[in-house]
Amino acid sequence: MHSVYQFNPARDPFSPYGFSCQMWQPTLMPRPDRHNELEINFLLSGSVTYLMGGRRTTIRGGCIALFWAAIPHQIVDWEGEEPYFVVTLPLGWFLATGVSTAFAQAVLEGELVMDARPMATDKALFEQWEADLRAKDEVRERAALLEIQARLLRLAEAQPKATKSRRISPHLSRADQLACHIAQNYYKPLTAEGIAKASGLHPNYAMNLFRQAFGTTMNDFITQHRLSHAQRLLLTTDGTVAEIAFDSGFQSLSRFNEAFKKSCGTSPRDYRKLNGKG
Repeated sequence: MHSVYQFNPARDPFSPYGFSCQMWQPTLMPRPDRHNELEINFLLSGSVTYLMGGRRTTIRGGCIALFWAAIPHQIVDWEGEEPYFVVTLPLGWFLATGVSTAFAQAVLEGELVMDARPMATDKALFEQWEADLRAKDEVRERAALLEIQARLLRLAEAQPKATKSRRISPHLSRADQLACHIAQNYYKPLTAEGIAKASGLHPNYAMNLFRQAFGTTMNDFITQHRLSHAQRLLLTTDGTVAEIAFDSGFQSLSRFNEAFKKSCGTSPRDYRKLNGKG
């Protein structure tokens, strides 16, 4: 019998889940989660709404969605009681699947890719993967990995050319507007005063509103986005660590190295090596 998991807000930031396929119970998350893996969600019914990259995105029943989980992501709304499938795949394994460079780049830039028309066999596949990985059997784990890689290739092939909108919707809540402004400008020098002013709010009110809505400070939210941007550049470019630090919005190399090691558990240079780059 499979176990059903829920997000643990006490877990260490950025600690890995590893290669897994599990059933999760949808629940509100008091703070964003981050882990350096590709995450695939498959909902059989109901819905979950994530705050991700400053945008609210709803995944509905019968839909497969995938995203790079190093991007801060937080369930802020949900409907239904049925658990859903969550697959976590180490980033290096995803990059080795053979998906197109354009597709991989879109995922690493924070796109949440959805397929509302899953294959007829998807439910059976996810059930099989959950059983295979729960069995802790090397052969079954290898079979599940190959099938997941094949499913990702089919999903990538079916995607239309990605389009992005950089405009902040006027229908967003005040808190969402703050998050969206940060997500679109994190690589620039940012202050609480400037962020609040962009949404017509007093800085103290904006900071309190943000913490109440998302369970984290604006400064931590900015840092999370900068670190995610830096991770992507470390894996997809040959830029120096210093160049990447400043391109990501950090004002000093020492601050970048300190924040990166605290969040990721390793230095930027070692992070590159661990993921097969450099």
